[in-house]
Amino acid sequence: MLLIRRFYCSSQRISHIAKSNKRGDSLGIRGWIKNIRRLKNNTFLDIDDGSSSSRFQVVVPRNPETQNLTPGSVISAVGEIQVAPNGNFELHADRVESLAEGHLQDGYPFTPKQKHAPEYVREHLHLRSRVDYVAAQMRIRHKAQKAIHDYMDELDFVQINTPLMTTNDCEGAGEVFRVQPDSEELLKQMARPNVPAEQSYFDSKVFLSVSGQLHLEAMTYGLGNTYCLAPAFRAENSKSPLHLAEFYMFEAELAHLDELEKLAKFIEQMLKSITNRVLETSSEDLHFCQRNANASSDLPWLTVPWTIMSYDDALHVLQANKESLKTPISLDEGFTKDQELFLVSHCGTPVFVVDWPTQQKPFYMKITRNNPDRVHALDLLMPAVGELCGGSLRESDAATLSSHPQFPKDLSWYVDLRKYGGIPTGGFGMGFERYLQLVTGVKNIRDVIPFPRYPHSCKM
Repeated sequence: MLLIRRFYCSSQRISHIAKSNKRGDSLGIRGWIKNIRRLKNNTFLDIDDGSSSSRFQVVVPRNPETQNLTPGSVISAVGEIQVAPNGNFELHADRVESLAEGHLQDGYPFTPKQKHAPEYVREHLHLRSRVDYVAAQMRIRHKAQKAIHDYMDELDFVQINTPLMTTNDCEGAGEVFRVQPDSEELLKQMARPNVPAEQSYFDSKVFLSVSGQLHLEAMTYGLGNTYCLAPAFRAENSKSPLHLAEFYMFEAELAHLDELEKLAKFIEQMLKSITNRVLETSSEDLHFCQRNANASSDLPWLTVPWTIMSYDDALHVLQANKESLKTPISLDEGFTKDQELFLVSHCGTPVFVVDWPTQQKPFYMKITRNNPDRVHALDLLMPAVGELCGGSLRESDAATLSSHPQFPKDLSWYVDLRKYGGIPTGGFGMGFERYLQLVTGVKNIRDVIPFPRYPHSCKM
């Protein structure tokens, strides 16, 4: 056991080598061979262990043992750190052990050195973590989640694990997935009088959550500021590069919030802060993904104040420039992505569109007291992705909430929150994958989530 532990501790992740070693240090690494170059006396191995978008070079003597090494195989190598002619560290190995054969010739779908189209890579979800840009995306995803959790913790928000199964459709759009047992025998065993057979497990209709907002509100009324970062599900017939059937939502609820501009300011500061943290921890991976997506590495919105514009003013801008738009303007629905991006370009900054028509927004948004046709709601529009966040002040008056024409009949508990020591609250939701698209420049949302689910595709 001691020998095993000693060997394990001597192995390092490639991403740490340059930070914690110097020339002449002895260490070991483990990883996949991505490329092999054989010269007269030495063999050069490009090794990838999943920790960095940069390959690490291992130099081994050319002999019968190393002659059998092949791309895709897993090795462990122990040796001494040296400096290559390009100034990077490399490992001059005195011991190399093959841990697993690569078998790339036996149907492996990705050819070394070849750049494969994202559509093709998505056909092999179980293997795509071996593809450089996908691995970089997953590391950025991890660091972005950590940045969110760290930021919210520093502000004393309480993280809530909101349920994935719920009886409510938060947005009221009907874009929900039903949940019920697949066993008819189980449903028969649990049958009750006056309960439909398909509902016999829970005694009511149950759905996959479209949002954790209502549950967050319930927690906020006792805990103060709360947030969640959890899966959400939307049953939409959309193959857009900005939509998924299963995605992650970052949502926050702020207690004692009574001004929409304060919510906008919180969102702006939060996004700038977490993005700067991701830039600090993942600049190499970010630039790698941006280059791979042919996207700019410049994020000018980090250093400028963002615009706040009323819905009426935004509508006026669009109507004045309708000849420049690709889609018609509708007064009954929200803006299209084309129109959202036009507003961002017109203002030269991200845009908060505030004070929306009441009929376009859900029941829980606070109605403007001096204009019942408007609610205290905001949409945050960003470059490239359009709408990134949606939020509002929440209706805090129990009577006004109960009388809303779209108020669900089975949501009396939501009114109770206002009845028993109610406080003004507000909050927002952000599609986490859209945020990753924003900072990495990746065009298709299916490439920033490990296992994408969308219409006609739920693999693995």
